[in-house]
Amino acid sequence: MDFAGARKWMVDGQLRPNKVTDPRIISAMLDLPRHRFVPQAQVPRAHADEDVPLGGGRVMIQPMMLARLMQLAQIRADEQVLLLGAGSGYGAALAARMGGRVTAVESDPALLALARDALDEVSVAPGSIRLVEGDASRGHAAGAPYDLILIEGQVPEIPAGLVEQLAEGGRAVAVRRLPGQSGAAVLGRRLGGSFSVSEAFDCNTAPLPDFLPQPGFVF
Repeated sequence: MDFAGARKWMVDGQLRPNKVTDPRIISAMLDLPRHRFVPQAQVPRAHADEDVPLGGGRVMIQPMMLARLMQLAQIRADEQVLLLGAGSGYGAALAARMGGRVTAVESDPALLALARDALDEVSVAPGSIRLVEGDASRGHAAGAPYDLILIEGQVPEIPAGLVEQLAEGGRAVAVRRLPGQSGAAVLGRRLGGSFSVSEAFDCNTAPLPDFLPQPGFVF
């Protein structure tokens, strides 16, 4: 398969017509071997305009939506980025290519193994990505404060515990789906001790299990 050609088709057919203009994102998605970040059985679908199944109900977000989330995040050089629900590591590689110093948290050991193998084969700045196994909904307080928290999946809300891990002036980007509503990409900012969230564009993807309410005890 012509993977370079598939990436060009992905960028020209999905990103450019859908308001993705950041040249860093365009360059990274043309270069990064997206097919390395999916299970072997999903390689033919790696560049399709859809979420790609990773197993266990998890997905790699469709290219255009992930690109728009990254563009909304506006990652700056050397910013401390906490990426939650890192999955197979593709989003972490994109964030690192944009200049971020990325701490990527994932709770699924199989996906972490896939991410490690994939990231070993891509070119990113040495030390720019740290993979951490853990509950994504809890973040990674040991590395706080962060300039940006990016949640790579759908959540019902941005937990208060994560907001506390943001630096003053820090940002949070997520796909939020409120009860009875469609999903939306949201941008949150921590300023003056408060945290405000605004919707940016319609966006739907698979929910992240770590962020779902846990069933209570039944007596």
